[in-house]
Amino acid sequence: MSSITKKQQPSGQQSSLLDLAQEDPDLVRARKLAAELEYHNYLYHTLDAPIISDEAYDALYRELVALEERRPDLRTADSPTLRVGGRLLEGLSKKAHRHRMYGLDNVFSEQEWRDFVERMERAWDVQANGALPLTFWCDPKLDGLALEIIYENGVLQEALTRGDGEIGEVVTEAVRTIRTVPLRLHGADPLPVRLEVRGEVVLFRKDFVALNARQKALGRKTFSNARNAAAGTLRQLDLSETGSRPLRFLAYSLGEVDWGHAAPCLYHSALMARLSEYGFLTPPEGKLCFAPDEVVRYVQWVHDNRQNFPVDIDGAVAKQDNLEVQKVLGFTARAPRFAVAFKFPAMQAQTLLQAIEVQVGRTGALTPVAVLTPVAVGGVIVSRATLHNEAEIRKRDVRVGDTVIVQRAGDVIPEVVGPVLAMRPKDSQEFVFPSTCPACGQPVYREAGEAILRCANLSCPAVRLRSIIHFVSKTGLDVQGVGQKWIAQLVQCERIQSPADLFTLTVQELQQFERMGEKLAQNFVDALEAARTTAPLHRLVSALGIRHVGEQTARALAIRFHDLDALKNASIETLQAMPDIGPEVAASIHNFFASPANCVLMERFKTLGLWPTQGSCEASGDDEPERQLPVGPLSGKTILFTGTLSVPRGKAQQWAESVGAVHLSGVSKKLDYLVAGEKAGSKLEKARLLGVTVLDEAAFRKLLEESGVLFA
Repeated sequence: MSSITKKQQPSGQQSSLLDLAQEDPDLVRARKLAAELEYHNYLYHTLDAPIISDEAYDALYRELVALEERRPDLRTADSPTLRVGGRLLEGLSKKAHRHRMYGLDNVFSEQEWRDFVERMERAWDVQANGALPLTFWCDPKLDGLALEIIYENGVLQEALTRGDGEIGEVVTEAVRTIRTVPLRLHGADPLPVRLEVRGEVVLFRKDFVALNARQKALGRKTFSNARNAAAGTLRQLDLSETGSRPLRFLAYSLGEVDWGHAAPCLYHSALMARLSEYGFLTPPEGKLCFAPDEVVRYVQWVHDNRQNFPVDIDGAVAKQDNLEVQKVLGFTARAPRFAVAFKFPAMQAQTLLQAIEVQVGRTGALTPVAVLTPVAVGGVIVSRATLHNEAEIRKRDVRVGDTVIVQRAGDVIPEVVGPVLAMRPKDSQEFVFPSTCPACGQPVYREAGEAILRCANLSCPAVRLRSIIHFVSKTGLDVQGVGQKWIAQLVQCERIQSPADLFTLTVQELQQFERMGEKLAQNFVDALEAARTTAPLHRLVSALGIRHVGEQTARALAIRFHDLDALKNASIETLQAMPDIGPEVAASIHNFFASPANCVLMERFKTLGLWPTQGSCEASGDDEPERQLPVGPLSGKTILFTGTLSVPRGKAQQWAESVGAVHLSGVSKKLDYLVAGEKAGSKLEKARLLGVTVLDEAAFRKLLEESGVLFA
């Protein structure tokens, strides 16, 4: 059995061992075991260079487990025994990042890259800062789940997913099970006081194949791609399941950092080396490029060799190497000015088009779907792909029996590019789009200016199924635990014919379905009851599935109208007077409530007690409860933010909405206030031309204070 050397021991493990040996030999042994286990874990999982057998490692591990069971006070936050998991979490909480996790702008060609470099040069003040250095750290763009891991004094404290960039899910316990994540930073003192390490959680290709083989052998659902498998694994509430899957974390940048007495990194290339010293994996084949032309050559090399990487990649990233230059260049509203992602063309493959199925959505839209002989496209097994609509089928001239080219649009959504005409069968025939709905047999129609055919039958079983699935989905009432498969079974046996029927289900009825036990049935009913009694008005409006009404429009309607009766009685003119609601959206809302069948549904909701009003409370997630909005200078006013503020825009938007303001997506005559921070761009110019009131951040905060918002 190997013993850990002084150089190899994690920080803080050696200096005090001799002092403590006389006082507490168990403590000394526990620390030594923990250090040795983490060292061998690092060799095995990060460096792929083990020096002891699995049996020897297991013996060390069992000794530490026994010691911690006998002396629970010896178990520390960085104990290797915490990697196994073995318990269930009740749910994932949410927390704000100290610094926003931005996405990257994309470039798709050499010219777009050179345009990006020119924009960076224009944003650089040569007189104040001297010539802009054009040295870049480049590495592959990983196709995984973005993550931030927080260390304090070298010990892992917390881990957050990227979320929306400002607020992420807390996944600390799951991240402890990832063997390539150091529980304590490697290296000698001094270590940073605080270090927020950012990177990507991935599954290597070989591990993804092995995971799917295991899932299949256990009779479980297999994963469509490695990214989804990694994301789903990290959000697992069963930590023993998380710990059993071979996730890896690859670090590539930092969030907030307090170096303390540690030597700070001045260059991104030095930071990558430091992260490796701390015990992290980093993206493979990273390289320092000393000119924009060298970046182009590097990106081409990555593109040509993308299939040889151990992990799925969908591009390459170039970052300004000088960290002080990064800080000076700063960020736009959505992305850094010092870094950019080269997006590679979608990966393609050829396969046989076996059939074309026409699906019916919740709005009655008929969508053709290609049924394909399964084929691997960029690490994903594709067996179905969208054909968009009838016009696209004709334009691309695809026919059943064709060998077709398939790609993942944006490396995500599978689509059929077109046929390989040289391989077309001689007896092939053009696909004839149905003139009647394939679900109910009723005639279909096409609205003026639309390419999509629709079924007009409100009682169409396919429309009904999709509508009810949407009703309970995350963009609807967000009813946890009521999945699509159960909805499909309930609709198929005609127990549910409208969303209102969901709230009449009983535990006894549900237990009659195969694999629906008493506990699951009770959870099902409880979840629906919670939604019935606590769902806020905007969720119900969104759940109705009104065409052109998404979550943001639903929120605006819930602020403007007291309840569904008030919304139903609103005229088209009243609706059009609202921000961001034009003639098409107003007509869609009006037509929805003009339908007799929909009016009957609203009355059933009212009878069942599913009738939220303006200011009702949402008891889901970590959202703040909605309340009656105060009367103040921002109440009912429309607002938009541009430029750089002292707080994230999302936070400023939350403040404004909390006092009754309505956030718009763009500048128009309906906008009351534009809050302009530093380096405001075209939105500021347009607002001035339209006569919109422009506020700086100080004036905006003053209005918030007048509305009752208190600042520390």
